[in-house]
Amino acid sequence: MGDPSRRDVRETYDRIGGHFAKTRAHAWPAVERFVDRSDGVALGLDLGCGNARHAAVLADRADRVVGLDASRTVVEAARERREREGFSVDLCQGDATRLPIASETVGLAVYVATIHHLPTHEARIASLDELARVLAPGRRALVSAWSTTHDRFEKNEAFDTTVDWTLPGGETVSRYYHIYDPAAFADDLRESTLAADRIFEERGNCYGVVRAEGKRT
Repeated sequence: MGDPSRRDVRETYDRIGGHFAKTRAHAWPAVERFVDRSDGVALGLDLGCGNARHAAVLADRADRVVGLDASRTVVEAARERREREGFSVDLCQGDATRLPIASETVGLAVYVATIHHLPTHEARIASLDELARVLAPGRRALVSAWSTTHDRFEKNEAFDTTVDWTLPGGETVSRYYHIYDPAAFADDLRESTLAADRIFEERGNCYGVVRAEGKRT
């Protein structure tokens, strides 16, 4: 496979975003548990928001929610969901490595099933550092990525791959993934300016409950 750029990844989701959004109806249980156990906050962030299924969960805990995604098509699908379901979220197209959010203002965040689409190690760490920058002191975020522990993968170590998406007309579009093994996921969290309070596996995904300050030793 060739080396994709972030622009390539964005353009992929601009092509498939409308159809993709229709297949993502429900919030993940790990996200629901994380949000349910959190206090109410002024500002919530859904980083890599997709069709806003997790932003809708955040809206139950936050006075204001920002949902950001790299794809304009996906953001438009999120707007349609917001209007259809009647929850409140401010949506924008943007870059996970350069968030248009003031430092130390986010009280609760989810960064779910997105970091594995960033095609370089440097970009993945930069996105984690940006999440650390915007998190308010003492506040937490949930980060997730696809894991080698998923049944569809045979490798035990992290690797790059593409997974085809089939559009209704039969056209296939390749999507880039960096598949994490659990140790590599933990290593990236440690390399960033986030501190991990808890790292776990669930349903073929790596998860980390993280905060910005006071790294554990």
